[in-house]
Amino acid sequence: MELILYTLRTVAYAIVEPMHIFMLVVLGIMFYTKNKRISIMQKMTIGEMINSPLELTLSQISLGIIAGAIVSVILSMLGIIFNENSGIEVMFMISILLLFIKKRFICFSYSGAVLGAISILSSSLASVTNTSSYINVNILELMTFVGIMHMLEGILVMFDGGRGAIPVFSNRDEKIVGGFAYNRYWALPVAIFIAITSNISTAVTSSVATPDWWPIINKSQALLMLSSSIISAIPLYGVVSYNSVSFTKRKNVKPVYSGVGILIYGIILTLVSQLAQFGIIGQIIVVIFAPLGHEFMIKIQNKIEKSGQYIYFTDDNGVSVLEVAPTSPAYESGIRRGDKILEVNGEKVLSEVEIFKAVRENFNEISFKVKKITGEIVDLSILPKNKKVGMLLVPRMVKVDNAISVDNDDFKKVLDEMKKKN
Repeated sequence: MELILYTLRTVAYAIVEPMHIFMLVVLGIMFYTKNKRISIMQKMTIGEMINSPLELTLSQISLGIIAGAIVSVILSMLGIIFNENSGIEVMFMISILLLFIKKRFICFSYSGAVLGAISILSSSLASVTNTSSYINVNILELMTFVGIMHMLEGILVMFDGGRGAIPVFSNRDEKIVGGFAYNRYWALPVAIFIAITSNISTAVTSSVATPDWWPIINKSQALLMLSSSIISAIPLYGVVSYNSVSFTKRKNVKPVYSGVGILIYGIILTLVSQLAQFGIIGQIIVVIFAPLGHEFMIKIQNKIEKSGQYIYFTDDNGVSVLEVAPTSPAYESGIRRGDKILEVNGEKVLSEVEIFKAVRENFNEISFKVKKITGEIVDLSILPKNKKVGMLLVPRMVKVDNAISVDNDDFKKVLDEMKKKN
């Protein structure tokens, strides 16, 4: 229990200590800036913000802190310890650098693999030249750490990945289909246990009593390390992200699929990491598996996405509703995401044009015949406000010049394109 309390105190230290508060504020500003764009895009597409930038940012920070505390406790219970020369802090910097190459490379699977490869090369070179290695990270503990981070990332994606999703359209199989783009980041304060032999600030290096069964991971080497040093939990901030686009899964279902995939990958990576204790061959296998396994997981998810059937599209059977503003007349009348509008004012609709025309020309209630997502057909009435009903329809025909590509997940570029179209 003392070990757990010590770990939680370290996580708290990452939140209240001035330097770490500055880091948290910087991350918060970055998140808020991204979330402001998301809220603007929501307003541009459906007429109002579904999620405010502050709501999106606070959920990222608060859930990230909770996840960071859970990760830290798991790491402390397993006894994941790094030595002073491990260079574990370098992994966090490598993640930021890889972000500039491709967004998904911010994942620790890639930066951890890079650090592991550097450590293996450095150790091999040191043994040949009879010199000391500048970076000597324990691959078993490094990749176990990365695996556990992915487990919590998967849970975050399942429960919070769908917040702030943006409605998007794409031309697929010669028809316009609707879907959602996801863009979420979380900042995790993680307590990393370091075996320290030199004196550094007592603010973060007080010794802590450990139970007899501790550690679980790499027990013999860890005990040898601890015989000549003390352990100290050092707080570091890690950022995990979720970026995806889906046209064949419902808005809140896609993050569940993605989260489960990430969780399974994290479990497999944690198990595969145990091969590192069998020598350099096992270490090389683990370092190679981490990024390749992550890429394979992404390919599987992409295959599942492509093999699915499109949900939101307009055809001869009706006009599909992609999104509904939560305080709009359409929502109040009972129209929901995934419904299909069959008739307006008693006339069959073949495209969104008839609906737009009815909203513009009528000042009284408009009658709709709607096929609910459950299959039930109902009659509803909507009284427009300022000639708006607050629902986003999937268009049947769009000029190529007016189409916006969603292949690029850069929300700023998509937003700029949307502004040019309006």
